[in-house]
Amino acid sequence: MTQAQIPGGFVLAIEGIDGAGKTTLASSLGAVLRHVGLGVTIGKEPTSGTWGTKLRQSAIEGRLDPAEELRYLLLDRREHVESVITPALGRGEVMILDRYYPSNVAYQGAAGLDVQELLAANDFAPKPDLLLVLDVEPTEGLSRIHARGDKPNHFEDVDNLARCRAIFLEPDLLDATVVDASKDAATVLAVARELTYQAVIGKLGERPAWVEGITSRSTEPPHA
Repeated sequence: MTQAQIPGGFVLAIEGIDGAGKTTLASSLGAVLRHVGLGVTIGKEPTSGTWGTKLRQSAIEGRLDPAEELRYLLLDRREHVESVITPALGRGEVMILDRYYPSNVAYQGAAGLDVQELLAANDFAPKPDLLLVLDVEPTEGLSRIHARGDKPNHFEDVDNLARCRAIFLEPDLLDATVVDASKDAATVLAVARELTYQAVIGKLGERPAWVEGITSRSTEPPHA
């Protein structure tokens, strides 16, 4: 089967506070899009590169100064854009991002940095064609973190997550579509499929045959 392409590619960013279900949705939605013949690359930020590794370590050992944290994030994102995101878009693929610069705006904004300046600092990063913010209450997010056997890190306490959530939900800041992520994973996937379908059609300006498969139940990957 010839791989379907989207001219210029398609950036689909999945955001939300910790425990919202971003990684689960990125994987499931990636499977749906591959099933209809699209090339898909899934990226996660912070990455596993040099700067991303430093950031992940700081989440365990203790947060960096906000300015230093921002510097590491921007270095990590520039590397990600150059080495992964831009090439994927050049191939006409869907680039699914499990966290992207909106997390930078929310988490460093919650630490006291100016959100507009944070947006400006990220203007080198391709803007999402679709930005989904998975919304859950901070207590629910933390409950899910505990349920999967993880220990909350230095970013993950109720007060900080509440501040981050408020920024994610601020009207007109991020041009995001909010999805109620308190629902079960299958329901969240169904909503995301429909939103992706509409966004892809909007970008293409037409309805190629393959795009109809995005919302077909036959494309829903089996549950583990």
